[in-house]
Amino acid sequence: MREELRDPGRLEHILASIDRIYNFVEGHIAEDLKGDSQLFYAVVKNLEIIGEAAYMLSPAFKENHPDTPWKRIIGLRHILVHDYYQVDADELWNIITRDLQPLQSQVKEYRNEFKGARQTPQ
Repeated sequence: MREELRDPGRLEHILASIDRIYNFVEGHIAEDLKGDSQLFYAVVKNLEIIGEAAYMLSPAFKENHPDTPWKRIIGLRHILVHDYYQVDADELWNIITRDLQPLQSQVKEYRNEFKGARQTPQ
């Protein structure tokens, strides 16, 4: 139960990191990610945060929300942290352009579930 109380905060961390990534890449193209190490590592760090926050979500929460690929998100974090020398800028760009928006939408829905639960009279 204690860990479940932290789930809303972890969802906020995921959303904040997605917002930061979008802000970082605004006006950029995939090639910029290859040529700008500061941009590259800003994206990597925030993807790591997303993966760590997903990892720290309670098992019950992840089980109750199986539409989100939690294992893939956590797996990406492990790759970014442990296999950092193999991270491909093109694959990062694909994640940004293909995967973040659906994740953002899902996490916003999950966050709203918590907000709705708090507003329900007891």
